[in-house]
Amino acid sequence: MNELFGSSRAARRITSTLAWLCYLFLLVPSLIVIPISFGNPGQIEFPPRQLTLDLYRQFFTDPAWWGSMVQSLLVAVATTLLTLLLAVPAAYALARSRLPGRGGLQGLFMMPMLVPVIVLGLGLYLQFSSWGLLDSTAGIVLAHIMLTTPYIMVSVLSGLKHSDIALETVAAIMGASRVTIFFRVVLPQLKAAIAVGALFAFLMSLDEVVVAYFLTGTQTMTLPVKMFSSIRWELTPVLAAVSTLLTVLSLLIALGIIALQRKTEASS
Repeated sequence: MNELFGSSRAARRITSTLAWLCYLFLLVPSLIVIPISFGNPGQIEFPPRQLTLDLYRQFFTDPAWWGSMVQSLLVAVATTLLTLLLAVPAAYALARSRLPGRGGLQGLFMMPMLVPVIVLGLGLYLQFSSWGLLDSTAGIVLAHIMLTTPYIMVSVLSGLKHSDIALETVAAIMGASRVTIFFRVVLPQLKAAIAVGALFAFLMSLDEVVVAYFLTGTQTMTLPVKMFSSIRWELTPVLAAVSTLLTVLSLLIALGIIALQRKTEASS
């Protein structure tokens, strides 16, 4: 019995060690850009010979780079807010109603998760060109709403499974309308789930490059598209500073999502 227990514990240690080695193998290459971002603005070198903030100064003072960052933040915020307005009521309706074909509607909302992004980008390009939405902020926001809606719906639907439906029943018995129940009873129970979905949507919109590459132009270029174009045509060390900023921002958002998920699990 002791030998069996010892062998299983050794197997867990080996598995854990292998998992950490694989994780480090994937993580270390992306972390190399951090010391590079504090290096010489004239060339990309690792390790850097001198430590400066010149690359960050160049990023924040160059209108092309800073303008793309502002555009990305604008698109991400607008996408998150509008997706919440669409996805939260839709998820609640699908979870609580008895509409025929409810499963089909839910599958329709989830469809963007199943279609390759390159296919979505090409389809949106062909459709938006006839609508006059190419190289427009509205077009990018509409495309990102389609991409982020499934993730917010998944988060909200998961939150609805852990919410207390008895409170909704009591509120209905006491004469509350469906709208009142939604805003006064349902939403307070879904704060953490909605926040998780919103963070996912914001991060996805901020980092999305494939669809944005099809739809943006010189006037509405987002930061990921600017980075991709720079890699292709002008490999500049500023990319290291931009990558570091995006990595830190993504890490903070990921930590926020983890904290909210733990809070939700603790309260359920």
